[in-house]
Amino acid sequence: MDIEKAYQQIKSSIPNDVTLVAVSKTKPTEQLLEAYNAGVRTFGENRVQEVVDKHEALPKDIEWHMIGHLQSKKTKYIAPFISLIHSVDSIKLLKVINKEAEKNNRVIDCLIQFHIAEEESKYGFLPNDAIELAEKINELNLKHVHIKGIMGMATFTNNTNQVQEEFRNLKQVFDLLKKNKWPHIDTLSMGMSGDYDIAIKEGSTMIRVGSKIFGSRK
Repeated sequence: MDIEKAYQQIKSSIPNDVTLVAVSKTKPTEQLLEAYNAGVRTFGENRVQEVVDKHEALPKDIEWHMIGHLQSKKTKYIAPFISLIHSVDSIKLLKVINKEAEKNNRVIDCLIQFHIAEEESKYGFLPNDAIELAEKINELNLKHVHIKGIMGMATFTNNTNQVQEEFRNLKQVFDLLKKNKWPHIDTLSMGMSGDYDIAIKEGSTMIRVGSKIFGSRK
């Protein structure tokens, strides 16, 4: 896999205002360095230990995104350096992030994860609860987290109409929250290697691409 060529191809095919997160989970640091030398500065990882190790080993101007399910008890390990947590799926986790961010004298950017897929295995809040959830979060007045936007993953299916519908639903949640509760939010993270083109058409501002840059995982 020619990582530089793959990255440049994707980069040139997406709008300038869409952020590309290179999903580097399970990939060795040599491949990340190759991507870094090709211009990648934003990497997404889904395991705490892996992102900690890679952060220590790689250049310090990299933005690290936590894209996987995050256990509250492991938050402290990434709090000193993480740029964005995509997968905030409970109020409890948000409170823990706030506490750990305060210890590190930081404000950590977070995305609230919504469950839009058919699969039960995916995490997240229900779209119908969005307004009530935003009110609860606002009442907590957490000083060390910044809600930057929302995230969701579509069902893993070949049915593009279904995927499109799920992304459209998430965009509606984003618009609803921006209009009524969080006028400052600017990030709608949806779309991965197999469906990011659909996600962008439906309004995504951030895509997470792994296999199309690094090749499929073994």
